[in-house]
Amino acid sequence: MTELSTLILDRIRDVPDYPKPGVMFKDITPLLADPVAMAAVVDELAGLHQVDKIVGIEARGFILAAPVAYRAAAGFVPVRKKGKLPAATLEESYDLEYGSATIEVHRDAFAPGDRVLIVDDVLATGGTAKAAVELVERAGAAVVGIAVLMELAFLKGRERLPGVELHSLVIV
Repeated sequence: MTELSTLILDRIRDVPDYPKPGVMFKDITPLLADPVAMAAVVDELAGLHQVDKIVGIEARGFILAAPVAYRAAAGFVPVRKKGKLPAATLEESYDLEYGSATIEVHRDAFAPGDRVLIVDDVLATGGTAKAAVELVERAGAAVVGIAVLMELAFLKGRERLPGVELHSLVIV
């Protein structure tokens, strides 16, 4: 295990039975509150690729993606839940374990050929990440990769992202 992985895992709190019984929630707020750990995560993610834009997936992905964009000297683009963006959007629906959801991005968020890194806090089943890839590509940009703080390997989200480079800082 790397020094960064240890730093991250030591600052992720397990919360049993949240948001529903049987779920072990991985709370990243202790990591976010630690300036050394947060800076290490941002620096690592910002150094992965030369990109034009960093996409952050609502909501916790915003917390990581915005400082990563700043550090990488790239633009930040929010991917939000349906109905939250004020201008014309592209949308993509996907299935969840217990239903479906739709995310959106502004139609004019990317220039043709922009190189984009998608950042989120957790990769679980991969549905949201796959939908974000579809949105970015439909908007005319190129996804160079997806970067997450933590991958929940037992949910096999990586399998839904063939052909997309995935970088996980920790895998549990």
